[in-house]
Amino acid sequence: MNNVYPQVRLGDVCEYYTGRISAKLLDKKTYISTENMLSEKGGITVSSGLPTIAITPEYKKDNILLSNIRPYFKKIWFATQNGGCSNDVLVLKAKNNYFPKFLYYVLADDKFFDYSTATSKGTKMPRGDKAAIMQYSVPDIPYEEQRIISSTLSCLDDKIELNNRINANLEAQAKAIFKSWFVDFEPFQNGEFVESELGKIPKGWRVGTIVDCCDTIKNGGTPLREKALFWNNATIPWLTSGEVRKSIIIETEHFISELGLENSSAKWIQEGSTVIALYGATAGQVSFLAIPTTTNQAVCSIIPKENNTYFNYLTMLNRINQMENMAIGSAQQNISKGIVENIPVIIPQESVLKVFDTLCKSLFQISINNLIESRTLAAIRDILLPRLMSGEIEVPKEENQK
Repeated sequence: MNNVYPQVRLGDVCEYYTGRISAKLLDKKTYISTENMLSEKGGITVSSGLPTIAITPEYKKDNILLSNIRPYFKKIWFATQNGGCSNDVLVLKAKNNYFPKFLYYVLADDKFFDYSTATSKGTKMPRGDKAAIMQYSVPDIPYEEQRIISSTLSCLDDKIELNNRINANLEAQAKAIFKSWFVDFEPFQNGEFVESELGKIPKGWRVGTIVDCCDTIKNGGTPLREKALFWNNATIPWLTSGEVRKSIIIETEHFISELGLENSSAKWIQEGSTVIALYGATAGQVSFLAIPTTTNQAVCSIIPKENNTYFNYLTMLNRINQMENMAIGSAQQNISKGIVENIPVIIPQESVLKVFDTLCKSLFQISINNLIESRTLAAIRDILLPRLMSGEIEVPKEENQK
């Protein structure tokens, strides 16, 4: 595709922002590392930890943050706040001749990530070459057209962000209901309570472990990397522990083949299961499966009994801090399957579980539908983006005349 716009170097329109900030001023919402940047241009999630150094790189609102490790993961975020980040995150600031959000879309183009990957250094964990990145060719478009293109693409991103806010609200509702029912016992206060090893609980309820709420608990496996047939023509979704940072999983980043599944410890896990990351940066994190998938050995899957689908997920979500505190190891925190299996649980009567499961099902289904819609909108955005950047699709004339 030939560009109709003249091209300039990226370094002509932006620069690396080199500000520094005290780590004491950061919290888990304002600290950005490569671990809490989402792949495939998914933005960010809340960090699972804080920096251990006193001073970190700083970013400002309207800066663009890029993960500089393994650029093929396509981790990018347009900053909506001020904060700090790890040294493996590049912070770019638009110069006066470039509209900040337009710069973000220039860098969110797959062509940029292909270039960054091709010019990266290292093999096992490639890093983007900062000097080469600034040599990347970008369109020299009049500022007003930049603004209009950004506005066009932002309509899609705004809807995605709205869906994210709705989902955050729905999850907050589910958590609030869970706490009301199974922590504070508010709907059952008029009934009789009995003593248990976890304090007073409604009569007829009991104390057990998460195993009592499951059909089974499984770990997965990884096919041999050197066996190409285990990875070629791969269509079977395969979840890694690094992906267990999203509340609900509707797709996986990796796939294995039928041969890979047959010749490894990977196992199919049914949708509606709860998965926990056992080690790595996401150790102790919990996700809900909206799809059937296989997993690697660093993921522990809780397959629910009938009427326990949402109770199990919200129970484990409520125990993240507990599991993180039980993690062992200094270089790499890890949690064993045994730790997960022995998480104590207050188990209500089956009739209560059934009502709770039905109540939560509609909340989760709305969230899943929103995620699917957002995935479709993101795909449309990614098709439009390079065509708008190249001039193949003109900016809307009616906007241009305003």
